[in-house]
Amino acid sequence: MFDIILNNMRQIDPREIATNPIRLIGDQWMLVTAGKLGNFNMMTASWGCLGELWYKPVAFVFIRPPRYTFEFVEREDRLTLSFFDETYRQALQICGTKSGRDIDKVAETGLTPYETELGSVAFHEASLVLECRKLYADMLKKEHFLVPEIYQRSYSASELHKMFIVEIERAWTK
Repeated sequence: MFDIILNNMRQIDPREIATNPIRLIGDQWMLVTAGKLGNFNMMTASWGCLGELWYKPVAFVFIRPPRYTFEFVEREDRLTLSFFDETYRQALQICGTKSGRDIDKVAETGLTPYETELGSVAFHEASLVLECRKLYADMLKKEHFLVPEIYQRSYSASELHKMFIVEIERAWTK
């Protein structure tokens, strides 16, 4: 079942992801990408989770509505989470600080997009790609924060995130 090779990547069971997810997301960052080849956007995220929910391997992705990528994630059923080695830190920095409304992120970063078998967009340079399907989404709400300091530190001057729970349908690694 997992002996499939695609774009120099080997399909693995999501439970075989060897990297600590806290380091993977919080320190290495991830690229959230939604849309179709020719009409997509990507953004860097350093907040999120990987785990198990509803008998499925899942990821939690948090995106603020003003972000250009938000429009694509809202519209599409699927998205990818791509992880890169330190060589691509500058590319991730660009994707996290510049908007696809204003620049061509592919041209600026030099990343090479491709279409996955499920019709999503991923990148040849990634060392790990998670192909995901949306299962649940909801806006975070100020009144639901049980520790007020978290809200004050993270949101007092900005809009709250929308949380997307996505099933990891396929995982690919180099």
